[in-house]
Amino acid sequence: MTAPTIAFFTRLLDDAAPAERYALAAEQIRHAERHGVGRAWVAQHHFRAVEGGLPSPLVFLAHVAAQTSRIRLGTGVITLPLEDAVRVAEDAVVADLLADGRLDLGLGSGGTPSSFVPFGEDVREKAPTYDRKLRLLLDALSGHDIGAENTLYPDAGTLADRIWQATFSAPGGHRAGIHGHGLLLSRTQPRSTDALHAPLSALQDPIIDAYLEALPDGVAPRVTASRTVFVADDRAEALRFAEVGLRRAAEGFRRQGQTIPGDDLDELIVALDTHLGTPEQVAESLAADATLARATEVAFQVHSVDAPHEHVLRSIELFAEQVAPALGYTLTDTIKEKA
Repeated sequence: MTAPTIAFFTRLLDDAAPAERYALAAEQIRHAERHGVGRAWVAQHHFRAVEGGLPSPLVFLAHVAAQTSRIRLGTGVITLPLEDAVRVAEDAVVADLLADGRLDLGLGSGGTPSSFVPFGEDVREKAPTYDRKLRLLLDALSGHDIGAENTLYPDAGTLADRIWQATFSAPGGHRAGIHGHGLLLSRTQPRSTDALHAPLSALQDPIIDAYLEALPDGVAPRVTASRTVFVADDRAEALRFAEVGLRRAAEGFRRQGQTIPGDDLDELIVALDTHLGTPEQVAESLAADATLARATEVAFQVHSVDAPHEHVLRSIELFAEQVAPALGYTLTDTIKEKA
């Protein structure tokens, strides 16, 4: 199997006003590009700044595309049940043209139940709504008649070959596989009460199995595994930020009804599937994650440690320059700064 590439993932959660959040995230992506990171994923969240800072990812990525030249740009993910599928297709095509074909379109069925209400959607119907809108989106991107003899303009080019689906379940993995799409796996997942200490691989390997089984013959698998990774020059520094960020994240998950076992920091690091410390410590921790051996891309994110911006930049550097080479991950050529 080819060594996985690396990606940077952000939910745009920097402790700043919205405009500054966008500026900081753009700088982080430019920094990732300079250090040979192959792709940047941005998440979409509506209404709640503590969950994510970006409701319009394609607008943001079009902006970032003008500031970059090589790094691929992906939505991780657009909540399709809350969108007009034809408009998603149109906006994605325009963003992809502006990005010179560097866009990847990641989709999901949605998380926060209350976010469905302002869009006039019923969260209890999100699965069939997702399936219906996915069919329409795929028809649009494939150049099919989507009603009254209308087809997409501009046409989508090869964008239909760059779709990814996010899921927490084996049926979701099967759905991504049968379409020949990429598979997006989360940095952490809820555990059932009888398996609170199960490794993340125990939850995600069955998803990959279902995906690979459903993948059409001749279609190469695309599996991105996202992970919480915070690399620092010393472990004490990493723990200092984790003490705040992971406790805040655990409280948020518990408010949503999840059981997060443990209360001391070491327990929370394990419960929230966090890899942190020096480059050597992070490389050792990631090497023990069995699912990553099956991924074609490893996407690292600082959430839920959520360190300040300058420490995020340093973490990107350390991951690209020391952790990735130690694990044999593939980088793109780095971009030298202009004098």
